[in-house]
Amino acid sequence: MVTLSISTSINAPIERVFDLARSIDLHTRSTAKTGERAIAGVTSGLIGLNEEVTWRAKHFGLWQSLTVKIVAYDRPIHFADEMLRGAFKQLRHDHYFESINTGTLMRDEFSFEAPYGILGRMVEVVVLKNYMQRFLIARNQVLKSTAESNDWARYILAR
Repeated sequence: MVTLSISTSINAPIERVFDLARSIDLHTRSTAKTGERAIAGVTSGLIGLNEEVTWRAKHFGLWQSLTVKIVAYDRPIHFADEMLRGAFKQLRHDHYFESINTGTLMRDEFSFEAPYGILGRMVEVVVLKNYMQRFLIARNQVLKSTAESNDWARYILAR
């Protein structure tokens, strides 16, 4: 199993950052390179505890689906989603938020395990670890720029 830890400092209030992190619409915008879109469950707005979303996206040239459920929720400091169905053997994404002098420190703890035993383990280390880290960093940069601009309100207040 691989665990990635990524911290992003965002000059915005903790509640705004927390809600943007669970916005289906902002997630779709932040993952445009993979064509990711919500196709089942909560498909727009803000996702909450015990709710599910199924994402469809193109990774490594293949269309894939991933269904996750929000399994932990403590606004505005933490929420977690876990994979119910998808290409991984196991996947959990914990999102942590902390108020700091300049706004919010957002920390992602992203753990995953590929299927196929030792072959999957080699793919985790050689390919997936770097790919997923770049994917999360790019997503967080979109979230950061949105939270620090006036654009954030269309993802939260319009609901």
